[in-house]
Parts: sequence; structure tokens; C-alpha cells
Amino acid sequence: MNDRATVALTKVPAITLGFWIIKILCTTLGETGGDSVSMTWLGETTAEAGATGLNGYLVGTLIFGVLLIGFIIAQIKARRFNPWLYWATIIASTTAGTTLADFCTRSVGVGYPGGSLLLAGCVLISLFIWHRTLGSVSVDTVTRPSQEVFYWIIITFSQTLGTALGDWAADGGLGYGGGALLFGVALAILAGLYLLTSVSRVLLFWAAFILTRPLGATLGDFFDKPLDKGGLDFSRPLATLLLAVAIVLLILLLPQHPGKHPKEEHAA
Repeated sequence: MNDRATVALTKVPAITLGFWIIKILCTTLGETGGDSVSMTWLGETTAEAGATGLNGYLVGTLIFGVLLIGFIIAQIKARRFNPWLYWATIIASTTAGTTLADFCTRSVGVGYPGGSLLLAGCVLISLFIWHRTLGSVSVDTVTRPSQEVFYWIIITFSQTLGTALGDWAADGGLGYGGGALLFGVALAILAGLYLLTSVSRVLLFWAAFILTRPLGATLGDFFDKPLDKGGLDFSRPLATLLLAVAIVLLILLLPQHPGKHPKEEHAA
């Protein structure tokens, strides 16, 4: 009974192929959705564009930040895994990560290398503190509010880091298509390590989780950036809507269930 109660409180999804497909679509939507608000609706704010009026990146970050905090509180208060709530929180984190990374690298001016190194440090420090405090950073142990807080902090940092990495790769000469190819190959290598080696599954999960974000960022930019910047000049709001529809359909069609807590395996 105690094992069953523990499993019922596991509120993150099982790590399956379907999980990764939806995650990549969410990160792509985070890029197009964040840019729709901070660039299309509020107006891009960079040194080149001129800093007149409200800072679109900052206002976008505040909007998505409030949504993210609300979803995280709801996620922590939920008594069991809810796929709609979980993926809504992921989308909120990736849109907030998009606008926050753009604000730091473009408006504040730390640049892509500086922003990437700073955010990578935040991810590593958060993982270290989580491990020292609770003994594990495995997502299969996320059953209590304290673990969920660490989980969502690291996810938000990783989503922001991924945006900076994607923009750095794309603007560094690879372009959006080349950047997407680079991160796609990196994920394929991680998949090979998972299938063919005994490398730590926890390490591979967090590495893959981080890399899906720059993949989504470069894919999103490839769709919506102007032709003269290497994109397809697709409407950001329309791309966001189509991605949202695809995510909803996949959540409906693919099995959605919580991951197995280690205690469940011992009880089997």
C-alpha cells in the first residue's frame, strides 16, 4: 500500500519516445510563441533596433514568468500526474526561457557565449544542490514538493540555456538549419549511448533534456525568421498555433502515464 501511494504521487511522465517528441514540439513552440509576444506584438528591443518604449523581451519574460509560477504552484499542489498540467508547465517554462535568454543576450548585452556559460553554471549548481540536499537528481524520484521545486528550477534554467545555445550556434555561422542538424546529431549520439552503453541514465536524461531546447529553438527560428536571415519567414503566431494543435493531438493519442518510482520496481 505504501509503495502504491508513493507511485501515485509521481507527477512526471514516463520517459518514452513519445515524451521526447512532445518535448521537442514544446520547445519549438516556446521559441515561436515567445517571439510572437516579445518581437511580433511588443516589438524587438536590441541596441540595433533601438530601445524605445517598453522592452519587449522584458515584458514577455514577466508575462510568461507569471504564467510559469502559476503552473508550477498548480503542479506541486496536484495530487497525481496530470499530463495537461505537466505539458502546460513545460510550455510556460520554454516560452519564459526564450524571452529571458533574449533579454539577457540582446537587451542586457552579455552576448550568446556569456549567457550560455552563465546559464550552464546555473544548471550545474542547481543539480549539485539538489543532489546534496535530497540525494538524487533522477526524475523518477520526483514525488515530493521539495523535489518538484528543484525539478522545475532546473528545467527553467535548462530551457533558457537551450535558447542561448541555439541562437549562438545559428548566429555563429551554422545558420538555423545547420544548428538544428548539429543538435539533432548530438541527440542521436545520446540515444546511441543509451542503447549501446551503460552510461548513467540520469546524466543522459538531463543532457538530452537540455539539448532538445536548442534543437527546438533553431527549428522555431528556421520557420519564422525572415528570408534574408536564413529563415522561411513563416508567421510566428500561425506556427505557434499549428504546433499547439500538434501537441494537443499527441497528448490525446499517445499514452500518458507517470514514470515508475524505484520503489515500484522493488515491490514488483
